[in-house]
Amino acid sequence: MNVSRRDFLKKAGVVGVAAGGGMFPDLGAAAYSRIAGANDRIRTAVIGVNSRGNALAQNFAAQPQCEIVTVCDVDRRAIEKCAAKVKEIQNKTPKGEKDFRRVLEDKNVDAAVIAMPDHWHAPAALLALQAGKHVYLEKPVSHNPREGEMLMEAAARYGKILQVGTQRRSWPKVREAIRQVQDGAIGKVHFGKGWYVNNRPGIGVGKVTAAPDWLDWELWQGPAPRTAYRDNIVHYNWHWFWRWGTAETLNNGTHMIDLLCWGMNLEYPTRISSTGGRYFYRDDWETPDTQTVGMQFGDKASLLWEGYSCSGKPIEGSPVGVIFYGEAGSLYIAGGNEYRIFDKKGKLVSEVKSDIAINPQNQVSPAQQLDAIHIVNFFDAIQKGTPQNVTIRDGHQCTLLMQLANISFRRGKSLDIDPSDGHIIGDAEAQRFWSRSYEPGWEPKA
Repeated sequence: MNVSRRDFLKKAGVVGVAAGGGMFPDLGAAAYSRIAGANDRIRTAVIGVNSRGNALAQNFAAQPQCEIVTVCDVDRRAIEKCAAKVKEIQNKTPKGEKDFRRVLEDKNVDAAVIAMPDHWHAPAALLALQAGKHVYLEKPVSHNPREGEMLMEAAARYGKILQVGTQRRSWPKVREAIRQVQDGAIGKVHFGKGWYVNNRPGIGVGKVTAAPDWLDWELWQGPAPRTAYRDNIVHYNWHWFWRWGTAETLNNGTHMIDLLCWGMNLEYPTRISSTGGRYFYRDDWETPDTQTVGMQFGDKASLLWEGYSCSGKPIEGSPVGVIFYGEAGSLYIAGGNEYRIFDKKGKLVSEVKSDIAINPQNQVSPAQQLDAIHIVNFFDAIQKGTPQNVTIRDGHQCTLLMQLANISFRRGKSLDIDPSDGHIIGDAEAQRFWSRSYEPGWEPKA
């Protein structure tokens, strides 16, 4: 079956609603293509295309500003599957490549989408910037705080667009909700709460075995110190190992902390504390499946985030969300492009709904239609100089806060933080988590 860009856009609900009721008027495909610059396509490579990257490749391919010229993965099967999907949309088969370094050497590539595992995010983005590519980087932006600082340095040095995949920054009614908070709709806000809930199964005890012939295990590990292949790591379960992943805090909590800091104009805290553990299964999972994070921003405000990976009762009726608590009421953003405002007694006074269905527990593509807006913003920043809806500084900030939460958890104590730059104060043991050890020869450089 051959699916054209127009068919894909219509199926995804992008044509006419790409802006969700705010950024563009109701447009037909032809008019949308003219606005988006269909005749001046940005040649894009998508790196890491097994799951989330596959969904991103299809969404990018559907945008008139884009041509997917290469799909790259260390899994041969993922390349084949993604290339076939992209061809259905753009009617042209992208090149397949296993080694992303060869992709970055290709002068035919203008931009790189990085959707690799977390331990690869910053090292790959740094190499892409150094190779002169614009970069769309999935969150979290880094595996550790030092990598995030290196990304900010590199973005300034190389002068390329670096967009972070915290897509809610582009969802129109979420943006409207944030403006409501900032404009005083619920009075002065001193406290915000976010959460993520799921019912993830256990991952068992992995068996050491030879890597399958479809996987380049050496290249998959890349900058991470080497270890033997086990059969319960690739593809998704790496999230729960400190060597490669960053726990639920950065897998999902990053989005919610970003909304809270954005709405309340918060940067770096003065104190952060996190507790929790791996409670629900006896298996190889290393990171917490239950975790609470408290952040204090001097006498200005405090934040709370709760993560329940294996205890699936929704909070406030949603598996993911945030609530801003103000002096005159509260504002609630659930997992979708919508929000509600309540008065001080908890009475609903305003509800803004979205007709676009969202599944926040879909780990691959929970909000394809809305994410298209974020992608278009990336291309507009490249072609027109349009301000980015999220910068690397924004992405580093929300990533760093959750990295500090993980450091607090692993250290087993609260951390004092310098509010000017987010650095840890007076704790040498905690400071050792600021960076990491790398496989020799793979150390990232800004």
